[in-house]
Amino acid sequence: MSMTQHGKKPMTIRTRRAITGYLFILPFILGFLVFMVRPLLNSFYMSFCDVNPNGLTMEWSGMANYKYALFADPEYNRLLTEEISRMVINTLATLVLSFVVAVILNGKFKGRTLARAIFFLPVIFSAGVLLGLDSNMLGIEAQNTLMSGISDAVNESGGVNLTESLQAMLRASGIGTRAFQVVFDIIDSVYDIVIASGIQIIVFLSGMQNIPASLYEAAHVEGCSGWESFWKITFPMVSPLLLVNAIYTIIDFFTKSNNRVMEKISEIMYANYKFGVASAMSWIYFGVSILMIGAASLIITLGVKNVE
Repeated sequence: MSMTQHGKKPMTIRTRRAITGYLFILPFILGFLVFMVRPLLNSFYMSFCDVNPNGLTMEWSGMANYKYALFADPEYNRLLTEEISRMVINTLATLVLSFVVAVILNGKFKGRTLARAIFFLPVIFSAGVLLGLDSNMLGIEAQNTLMSGISDAVNESGGVNLTESLQAMLRASGIGTRAFQVVFDIIDSVYDIVIASGIQIIVFLSGMQNIPASLYEAAHVEGCSGWESFWKITFPMVSPLLLVNAIYTIIDFFTKSNNRVMEKISEIMYANYKFGVASAMSWIYFGVSILMIGAASLIITLGVKNVE
């Protein structure tokens, strides 16, 4: 019998890992309960009230703010739809790019450590003080000027406009209008996708490094090619991490400062002082985010089960 002297079963490895995980996130949970719960409840109540900006007095108005956001505001629904479309495209592109880069960085080649550091640099550049510098108007103007100059130099050096040439090639190939637009949305978002892929690359890379080398050795002995080993070992073992990265990517996209829905909410709140309407828009946006995370979780979970 695998019982201790006190008659209790020993703690399993899975239980120990679960306890370790909860202890790791305990500071965040405590911080959320102490600092975030009350503002969230106040914001939810405010979304059902007509808020007077002078003294922040609130008068119950029911669903008026939600009706205004969904049916009266001329921009909110359009921006919400556009951002959801952008989120789907960017999330898929980010997951694919980060997975491919992680596979490459998991290989053995000279300068691998330097290459990993280079791909993680965008995470450092987009955090802390550097994020504040990036959001500064002068920094944005300088960045736009630099990117515009690079684009002009590239186009002038070849004597052709690369974007127009690529568009002409895709039109000649017979690609549908919608697919054509998706391709160029991804091309236009390459900078954002690369910047947003650092954490996902690290997560995928960590999962690949935890795959036992004996599995690849056994597959090699059985005559499996590298391509077969990838689909039979690497992808099934790493596929559960798709859910983690998908959730992280969706949340990261929905909370970006350049998100047009976020900009709209900020404009309603700080420029028009409609705190009730802004709160209603925020909670609608939050609900849409939860629905998108739930849909992605369901799709990826079913896909991972099929892979396994």
